[in-house]
Amino acid sequence: MLEKPQAGEYATHFEPYIQKVPEGNLPSLLEKQVDEVIQRLGQITEEQGSYRYAEGKWSLKEVLGHISDTERIMSYRLLRIARGDTTPLPGFEENLFVSHAHADRQTVNALLQDFAAVRIATLSLIRQLDDEAWARIGTFSDHPGSARALAYIIAGHSIHHFDIIEERYLRR
Repeated sequence: MLEKPQAGEYATHFEPYIQKVPEGNLPSLLEKQVDEVIQRLGQITEEQGSYRYAEGKWSLKEVLGHISDTERIMSYRLLRIARGDTTPLPGFEENLFVSHAHADRQTVNALLQDFAAVRIATLSLIRQLDDEAWARIGTFSDHPGSARALAYIIAGHSIHHFDIIEERYLRR
Protein backbone atom coordinates (compact mmCIF):
# COMPACT_ATOMS: atom_id res chain seq x y z
CA MET A 1 0.00 0.00 0.00
CA LEU A 2 1.26 3.46 -0.88
CA GLU A 3 1.67 5.50 2.30
CA LYS A 4 1.12 9.23 2.56
CA PRO A 5 4.19 11.32 1.83
CA GLN A 6 6.08 12.85 4.71
CA ALA A 7 6.97 16.51 5.22
CA GLY A 8 9.94 17.29 3.01
CA GLU A 9 8.55 15.28 0.10
CA TYR A 10 6.51 18.25 -1.10
CA ALA A 11 6.22 22.02 -0.78
CA THR A 12 4.15 23.14 2.20
CA HIS A 13 1.53 24.80 -0.03
CA PHE A 14 0.48 21.27 -1.12
CA GLU A 15 -0.16 20.21 2.49
CA PRO A 16 -3.92 20.95 2.42
CA TYR A 17 -4.38 18.66 -0.59
CA ILE A 18 -2.40 15.80 0.92
CA GLN A 19 -4.27 16.09 4.22
CA LYS A 20 -7.61 15.71 2.41
CA VAL A 21 -6.69 12.24 1.20
CA PRO A 22 -7.98 9.53 3.56
CA GLU A 23 -5.84 6.58 4.60
CA GLY A 24 -6.26 3.52 2.44
CA ASN A 25 -5.67 2.27 -1.05
CA LEU A 26 -4.88 5.33 -3.19
CA PRO A 27 -5.59 3.74 -6.61
CA SER A 28 -8.98 2.53 -5.34
CA LEU A 29 -9.79 6.02 -4.09
CA LEU A 30 -8.83 7.55 -7.44
CA GLU A 31 -10.93 4.98 -9.27
CA LYS A 32 -13.97 5.55 -7.02
CA GLN A 33 -13.70 9.32 -7.52
CA VAL A 34 -14.50 8.89 -11.20
CA ASP A 35 -17.69 6.94 -10.54
CA GLU A 36 -18.78 9.28 -7.74
CA VAL A 37 -18.17 12.43 -9.78
CA ILE A 38 -19.96 11.15 -12.86
CA GLN A 39 -22.88 9.96 -10.74
CA ARG A 40 -23.11 13.26 -8.85
CA LEU A 41 -22.47 15.68 -11.72
CA GLY A 42 -23.72 13.69 -14.69
CA GLN A 43 -27.26 14.96 -14.21
CA ILE A 44 -26.59 18.68 -13.85
CA THR A 45 -27.88 20.99 -16.53
CA GLU A 46 -25.81 23.16 -18.82
CA GLU A 47 -27.21 26.16 -16.96
CA GLN A 48 -25.88 24.73 -13.68
CA GLY A 49 -22.55 24.06 -15.42
CA SER A 50 -22.29 27.73 -16.37
CA TYR A 51 -23.09 28.95 -12.84
CA ARG A 52 -20.55 31.17 -11.05
CA TYR A 53 -21.12 31.62 -7.33
CA ALA A 54 -19.57 35.12 -7.37
CA GLU A 55 -18.31 37.74 -9.78
CA GLY A 56 -14.92 36.81 -11.19
CA LYS A 57 -15.11 33.17 -10.03
CA TRP A 58 -14.83 30.21 -12.36
CA SER A 59 -17.95 28.52 -13.61
CA LEU A 60 -18.60 24.95 -12.56
CA LYS A 61 -17.51 23.87 -16.07
CA GLU A 62 -14.27 25.81 -15.68
CA VAL A 63 -13.61 24.10 -12.35
CA LEU A 64 -14.08 20.70 -14.04
CA GLY A 65 -11.66 21.70 -16.80
CA HIS A 66 -9.18 22.96 -14.21
CA ILE A 67 -9.27 19.65 -12.32
CA SER A 68 -8.45 17.73 -15.51
CA ASP A 69 -5.74 20.14 -16.66
CA THR A 70 -4.07 20.10 -13.25
CA GLU A 71 -4.15 16.32 -13.16
CA ARG A 72 -2.51 16.21 -16.60
CA ILE A 73 0.30 18.45 -15.37
CA MET A 74 0.75 16.60 -12.08
CA SER A 75 0.73 13.22 -13.85
CA TYR A 76 3.38 14.45 -16.27
CA ARG A 77 5.50 15.56 -13.32
CA LEU A 78 4.87 12.20 -11.65
CA LEU A 79 6.01 10.36 -14.79
CA ARG A 80 9.18 12.41 -15.12
CA ILE A 81 10.16 12.05 -11.48
CA ALA A 82 9.23 8.35 -11.24
CA ARG A 83 11.43 7.66 -14.26
CA GLY A 84 14.38 9.36 -12.59
CA ASP A 85 14.37 12.66 -14.46
CA THR A 86 15.76 15.34 -12.16
CA THR A 87 15.20 18.25 -14.54
CA PRO A 88 13.41 21.00 -12.58
CA LEU A 89 9.79 21.16 -13.74
CA PRO A 90 8.16 24.60 -13.84
CA GLY A 91 4.92 25.67 -12.24
CA PHE A 92 1.91 26.78 -14.26
CA GLU A 93 -0.53 29.64 -14.17
CA GLU A 94 -3.93 28.09 -13.50
CA ASN A 95 -5.93 31.18 -14.49
CA LEU A 96 -4.17 31.28 -17.86
CA PHE A 97 -5.02 27.62 -18.44
CA VAL A 98 -8.67 28.18 -17.49
CA SER A 99 -9.02 31.25 -19.71
CA HIS A 100 -7.58 29.43 -22.73
CA ALA A 101 -9.40 26.12 -22.20
CA HIS A 102 -12.84 27.60 -23.01
CA ALA A 103 -14.57 25.03 -20.82
CA ASP A 104 -17.81 27.02 -20.99
CA ARG A 105 -18.02 26.12 -24.68
CA GLN A 106 -18.04 22.42 -23.82
CA THR A 107 -20.88 20.37 -22.41
CA VAL A 108 -20.81 19.15 -18.83
CA ASN A 109 -20.86 15.61 -20.20
CA ALA A 110 -17.80 16.25 -22.39
CA LEU A 111 -15.91 17.67 -19.40
CA LEU A 112 -16.84 14.67 -17.27
CA GLN A 113 -15.70 12.30 -20.02
CA ASP A 114 -12.43 14.22 -20.23
CA PHE A 115 -11.95 13.92 -16.46
CA ALA A 116 -12.56 10.15 -16.69
CA ALA A 117 -10.07 9.79 -19.56
CA VAL A 118 -7.38 11.74 -17.73
CA ARG A 119 -7.96 9.73 -14.57
CA ILE A 120 -7.73 6.41 -16.45
CA ALA A 121 -4.34 7.51 -17.81
CA THR A 122 -3.21 8.55 -14.31
CA LEU A 123 -4.28 5.21 -12.88
CA SER A 124 -2.43 3.36 -15.63
CA LEU A 125 0.76 5.18 -14.68
CA ILE A 126 0.28 4.76 -10.93
CA ARG A 127 -0.34 1.03 -11.18
CA GLN A 128 2.98 0.36 -12.92
CA LEU A 129 5.26 2.08 -10.40
CA ASP A 130 7.37 0.20 -7.87
CA ASP A 131 8.64 1.32 -4.47
CA GLU A 132 11.84 2.70 -5.95
CA ALA A 133 9.93 4.89 -8.41
CA TRP A 134 7.59 6.18 -5.67
CA ALA A 135 10.53 7.27 -3.55
CA ARG A 136 12.30 9.25 -6.27
CA ILE A 137 12.63 12.97 -5.69
CA GLY A 138 12.59 15.66 -8.31
CA THR A 139 11.86 19.36 -8.42
CA PHE A 140 8.54 20.92 -9.40
CA SER A 141 7.35 24.46 -8.90
CA ASP A 142 10.77 25.35 -7.44
CA HIS A 143 10.54 22.80 -4.60
CA PRO A 144 11.74 19.24 -4.14
CA GLY A 145 9.01 16.61 -4.27
CA SER A 146 8.53 12.88 -4.54
CA ALA A 147 6.58 10.88 -7.07
CA ARG A 148 4.50 9.62 -4.13
CA ALA A 149 3.63 13.18 -3.12
CA LEU A 150 2.41 13.95 -6.63
CA ALA A 151 -0.02 11.02 -6.56
CA TYR A 152 -1.45 12.32 -3.30
CA ILE A 153 -1.58 15.89 -4.61
CA ILE A 154 -3.61 14.66 -7.59
CA ALA A 155 -6.11 12.94 -5.29
CA GLY A 156 -6.30 15.80 -2.78
CA HIS A 157 -6.62 18.50 -5.43
CA SER A 158 -9.63 16.69 -6.86
CA ILE A 159 -11.19 16.25 -3.42
CA HIS A 160 -10.63 19.94 -2.70
CA HIS A 161 -12.38 21.10 -5.85
CA PHE A 162 -15.21 18.56 -5.68
CA ASP A 163 -15.88 19.80 -2.13
CA ILE A 164 -16.04 23.36 -3.48
CA ILE A 165 -18.40 22.26 -6.26
CA GLU A 166 -20.64 20.62 -3.69
CA GLU A 167 -20.61 23.59 -1.29
CA ARG A 168 -20.69 26.59 -3.63
CA TYR A 169 -22.22 25.39 -6.88
CA LEU A 170 -24.74 22.70 -6.03
CA ARG A 171 -26.12 23.87 -2.66
CA ARG A 172 -27.86 27.02 -3.72
